[in-house]
Amino acid sequence: MSGLLDKLSPARRANKSDDLPLFYTDQAVGFHRGHRNTPKVSVTLAELLMSMEDDQNGQSQAWDIALASNFFSSVSSYPLPSPSPFVLSFKDLTYSVKITKKFNPLPCCGSSDGDGMEMKTKMLLNGISGEAKEGEMMAVLGASGSGKSTLIDALANRIAKESLHGSITLNGEVLESSLHKVISAYVMQDDLLFPMLTVEETLMFSAEFRLPRSLPKKKKQARVQALIDQLGLRNAATTVIGDEGHRGVSGGERRRVSIGIDIIHDPIILFLDEPTSGLDSTSAYMVVKVLQRVAKSGSIVIMSIHQPSYRILGLLDKLLFLSRGNTVYSGSPTDLPRFFSEYGHIIPENENKTEFALDLIRELEDSPEGTKTLVDFHKQWRAKQTLNQTTRNTNVSLKDAIDASISREKLVSACRAGPEILRDRSSGGETNLKSTFQTFANPFWTEILVIAKRSMLNSRRQPELFGIRLGAVLVTGTILATMFYKLDNSPRGIQERLGFFAFAMSTTFYTCAEAIPVFLQERYIFMRETAYNAYRRSSYVLAHTIISLPALVILSATFAATTFFSVGLAGGSEGFFFFFLTILAAFWAGSSFVTFLSGVVSHVMIGFTVVVAILAYFLLLSGFFISRDRIPLYWLWFHYLSLVKYPYEGVLQNEFEDPTKCFVRGIQMFDSSPLGQVPDAVKISLLKSMSGVLGFNVTAETCVTTGVDILKKQGITEMSKWNCLWITVAWGFLFRVLFYFTLLIGSKNKRR
Repeated sequence: MSGLLDKLSPARRANKSDDLPLFYTDQAVGFHRGHRNTPKVSVTLAELLMSMEDDQNGQSQAWDIALASNFFSSVSSYPLPSPSPFVLSFKDLTYSVKITKKFNPLPCCGSSDGDGMEMKTKMLLNGISGEAKEGEMMAVLGASGSGKSTLIDALANRIAKESLHGSITLNGEVLESSLHKVISAYVMQDDLLFPMLTVEETLMFSAEFRLPRSLPKKKKQARVQALIDQLGLRNAATTVIGDEGHRGVSGGERRRVSIGIDIIHDPIILFLDEPTSGLDSTSAYMVVKVLQRVAKSGSIVIMSIHQPSYRILGLLDKLLFLSRGNTVYSGSPTDLPRFFSEYGHIIPENENKTEFALDLIRELEDSPEGTKTLVDFHKQWRAKQTLNQTTRNTNVSLKDAIDASISREKLVSACRAGPEILRDRSSGGETNLKSTFQTFANPFWTEILVIAKRSMLNSRRQPELFGIRLGAVLVTGTILATMFYKLDNSPRGIQERLGFFAFAMSTTFYTCAEAIPVFLQERYIFMRETAYNAYRRSSYVLAHTIISLPALVILSATFAATTFFSVGLAGGSEGFFFFFLTILAAFWAGSSFVTFLSGVVSHVMIGFTVVVAILAYFLLLSGFFISRDRIPLYWLWFHYLSLVKYPYEGVLQNEFEDPTKCFVRGIQMFDSSPLGQVPDAVKISLLKSMSGVLGFNVTAETCVTTGVDILKKQGITEMSKWNCLWITVAWGFLFRVLFYFTLLIGSKNKRR
């Protein structure tokens, strides 16, 4: 730190004691002012960063980052009460689900729902109560299936209200869902991250989502750098996250990155589902140490944990043991030996307290009576403890507590408009609590830009994905160009052109099937980020719509340029332009359709099966294999829903719309019949005989079939080629809208 001070300007060094904010304590910045025993003030990293003055010559940035980096390590040592304490209380939380026990062939016998399936109600939470305070870490423990994750989901508003019974309050007031999303964050058990982004980029994108646009980019970068140091990720800052095919950071580092993206905005409440799962003891300890610092900075941290080590146990403030949905212990870790001693099971001095408790609970669960005696003993013990304790109720209302937190920049994402919006200036009264906050930290267009930037960066580092698509289109176009090279205007040429167009249009849709795994890979990342208002669902849909267009243009231009001139299609430059637009519209509609299905189907293989099947039906009823007039009435509706129908009819009209162009002449009438092999002299003689019967002269050069006749034969008489193009484009927009609604309805990530 002394080296950093030496780099400051002389004026800044001379006034460094006055330049520091009040809460920069001696040990936090690494030098003495003669008042080491002065009480330290607990502040947030956001407050530290927001209090720093901008320096136009840029010299203060290193100072900002250095101080911010040292902040968390110091604040954990001085856990003084916050001036705006929060208390999260939950009482009698009960949640049960109905599960199918087995198939009963006799519905009349036994407990059944009437259709032969026996239903059994399983109690996942049974009257769970407790409280967690600001500055504390509460850990929920228990064996697998005890209800740990269910309780975390209940407290994090991830269970539907109609299914969860009981009350959850913050400072005595019920938490509304919209408010809950703003002031809290949830870290899932799985590390859902973009594999080709570095640690620093991942945290920076999270900062751009979570922190308001009014915060300068320099401050966001300083916050990210401070968080990297706080999470112990400095050595991995420029390393990609990685996946099965790309080497990246370690498991412990991935876990800390997952925590970092959810604490970047400094939430009031932080929920974590088994943050130490799958980590070695050292990595697990480092993760919990990070969470302790988060709690001491003014947050409530509640997490489920499977089996904490002795060192981790020393960091926890409260424990809540569950067994099959029931509370068997709740209280401080220091009271755990006394509790089990009074129950009749003394914990040996050299044994891990939590391991002993968990082993005992498992033994009781396997006994005939289960843990009923322990549950009853805990109720009596808690009642006795409550009588012996002096209750200290906070007088701080939820509105005032949040007001104070925003004033000191605790909840960064919610403070864009400043704390003055807590009061209604016109009436002098208080506004509704929900109107206190900005629901989203950034405006609509900013979210679109950040999402698009992140997706393009992640895709650019995986060029093989687009390369495979481009290669598939190029190979398909080359095969079609060589198979249908320079088609002539004969009866055989007509059939070959129809086959080319049908295969070309259907190929564009099948090529779009690769979009299924693209969203499915991002599905849970999207659900995690939108569950707590990182960005709007509409922003996600629009951003991915916009960034998909350049790739579709390239693919369409490649396919059109490869096939149009080689096949010898009609229309010249205008015809090529319309053919290109139709291919682009088909790619657009197909991509939108597959994207919509990816929002409905949650499994890749099922998604591919559904897409291939539906596209096959589209092709079957497009009008190529059987004309519209021949389609049965009960399938005619599917003909009009077919995505292949409209681009297919559009390119046919583009090819055959010229009424002066002849495709079948008199002597060619016999080519597709058994008379096609007879000499031309015989064909001319037959034409003369036919002329006498028909009453008009039919010669060898008489035009018998024009392009218009071909269109009529195919049943293409209802709309123009441009209308076919616009309808195809409209299908694409419709499926994008439907995709949005599937995300709106199907991605709430709540249990029922």
